[in-house]
Amino acid sequence: MRDTSEAQAQIARLIGIMADLRDPSSGCPWDIEQDFASIAPYTIEEAHEVADAIDRQAWGEFPGELGDLLLQVVFHAQMAAEKDMFDFAEVARRISDKLIARHPHVYGDESRDKSAEQQVKDWEAIKAVERAGKAEKGVLDGVALGLPALTRAIKLQNRAARVGFDWPGPGDVLAKITEEAAELVEAREGTDPDALTEEFGDLLFVMANLARHLKIDPEQALRGANAKFTRRFGAIEAALAEQGRRPEDSNLAEMDALWDRAKAAERA
Repeated sequence: MRDTSEAQAQIARLIGIMADLRDPSSGCPWDIEQDFASIAPYTIEEAHEVADAIDRQAWGEFPGELGDLLLQVVFHAQMAAEKDMFDFAEVARRISDKLIARHPHVYGDESRDKSAEQQVKDWEAIKAVERAGKAEKGVLDGVALGLPALTRAIKLQNRAARVGFDWPGPGDVLAKITEEAAELVEAREGTDPDALTEEFGDLLFVMANLARHLKIDPEQALRGANAKFTRRFGAIEAALAEQGRRPEDSNLAEMDALWDRAKAAERA
């Protein structure tokens, strides 16, 4: 058994600090004013910052980003404890119980002689039983509304695929993308902005499905595209700055040429 005493001590210290910050008489006014709803956006933001550190392989920043995310859990647990709902110990107990229940091949008498793919199937079977215990009757019940939209699309599609509602392969999805793109063009020629938004959403949803069939994480792919755009536009700004100019002093043709130069330099 590993020595976890230091980890336990630091967790206890963090919980104590959070209680101090929320103390009505001596705590921090900002921390005291917060509630679950006001903290939720920070929780999502910190999770994304963890993912960003991983994408950048910024391992020196990684412990700090994980700490920021852990603070969100402690913050929510402290607010819940103040309302006599639950405390951090209950949060830790529930996830520990869940992990043990979902790994009978480690904590039970099931064989560990199975592939990772088979383990995923077994995991989904266990989760299906858990959902039944929560009275989640629909196939898509329990897919969190607060997930990033692309991630939620993948989870919804995976759930539907498990019961056979899925295209056979990427080729079928590509055909559907062509169809949805044509419908978007048609909607653009109309006058109904809601219809245009709906068709754009349909196209994004099918693009997410293509990512699933190609075994691509669409969130990660888009983060990569965002980083590439940021990097190449930065090269445009740097090139113009050498001439004492800014993008607003340029024009599209010049910036396109500088973009192509930056693109070629990356591929060289």
